[in-house]
Amino acid sequence: MSKTSRRKFTSEFKTKVCLEAIKEQQTIETLSKKYDIHPTQINTWKKEFLAKASLVFEKDAPADQSEDQALKENLYAEIGRLKIAND
Repeated sequence: MSKTSRRKFTSEFKTKVCLEAIKEQQTIETLSKKYDIHPTQINTWKKEFLAKASLVFEKDAPADQSEDQALKENLYAEIGRLKIAND
C-alpha cells in the first residue's frame, strides 16, 4: 500500500478558485471537476475568503506590519551606528 502525500495549493490558486466560485458563473460542481478539487474544499476556501475579506481594508494589515518591522530594524541599526560614532 503506497502512501500518498497531501496536495498543497498556493494562495494565488486558492484565490483564483474562490473568485470564480463567488462570481457564480459556474457551479461549484463544475469548478470541482475543472480544478480536480472536492466541492467541500472549494466551499471551505470560499467561506474563509469571505470571512477575511474585510482585513484588506484595515490599516494594520499584516503586509503593512512587515514593512513597519523592516523600517524599525533599519532605524535601530542606524541608531546603533550613530551611538558608536558619538562615543
